[in-house]
Amino acid sequence: MARADLLLDLVRAGAKGDHPLFRKSLEALVAEERAKQHHVLADRLAAHLNVGVPGNSHAPTSPVGRNGPSTDSFHQISPERRLGDLVLPPNVTRAAAELVEEFQRADLLRAHNLEPRHRVLLTGPPGNGKTSLAEVFATELAVPLFAVRYESVIASYLGETAVRLSRLFDEVRTRRCVLFFDEFDVVGKERGDIHETGEIKRVVSSLLLQIDDLPSHVVVVTATNHPELLDRAVWRRFQVRLNLPAPTSALAEEWFCRFEKRLGEGLGHKPAALAKVLKGLSFSELEQFALDVQRQYVLTLPEGDLHAIVAERINQWRNQPSATSLSKAPSEGRDA
Repeated sequence: MARADLLLDLVRAGAKGDHPLFRKSLEALVAEERAKQHHVLADRLAAHLNVGVPGNSHAPTSPVGRNGPSTDSFHQISPERRLGDLVLPPNVTRAAAELVEEFQRADLLRAHNLEPRHRVLLTGPPGNGKTSLAEVFATELAVPLFAVRYESVIASYLGETAVRLSRLFDEVRTRRCVLFFDEFDVVGKERGDIHETGEIKRVVSSLLLQIDDLPSHVVVVTATNHPELLDRAVWRRFQVRLNLPAPTSALAEEWFCRFEKRLGEGLGHKPAALAKVLKGLSFSELEQFALDVQRQYVLTLPEGDLHAIVAERINQWRNQPSATSLSKAPSEGRDA
């Protein structure tokens, strides 16, 4: 059974000849039917998106079947991470949980003429959870995660990039999903940059208008390592703006405590000592360090000595170009 508010909006739009409301309500209805796996009905409803709506440029441009959308503009990622799986600053965890709750209780918000927030901007240095948090949103909301393929969107011909971006948004408008733009500064550059062409400025303008016009059942998550490059108008488009910094010593210590639980065995060094000696690594690098330890431990079973393996891995990571600002290794005692 379709949501009562959508049916009422469709009737209201038909009675008043309100084309924008008609399109918005029908898109939401199509997305709801797709989420219920009612693909035939969804396709038949979607076919009416541009019927009797003069100038409508948002009709689907490619069919959407049982296996998901047929497009080169993005690829689908199967989300698995939950919010509790990530070690994040408390304010980020709280903000993410609030966003998830808004969608889980969307009917209550709509009863008060409110919609869940659905535009998220993530900033911070690489390797600290931006992509993982986008995956978390998709998992917690039980919707697919679509990652934009820039190689299919960015074109060399004048005007083609804006057309392809428009096509991308058309393809997701009638689906409940998380649409993820990694390295968002590629398409959201500051329009005042004197080194950029007029084409880039038109692309940014088109992109911002398309983001504004997306329905709330499409959650747009953008991520950038270079927020200073973003156009100033980008910032106000996003209702949730979160910074994911490199891990503090406390967060790194918590990460190692969780890793020991996953491993089912202590590492032979206190998590606080490991957090101190590996200071400066991103969460992604901590994950790689821990996997290195785990691999060596498995390969040396049954004689594997985790304390010795961790110490040896620390020495190796000291000499890696990406492992900067490492301090002194834990002492040789097992309670280092």
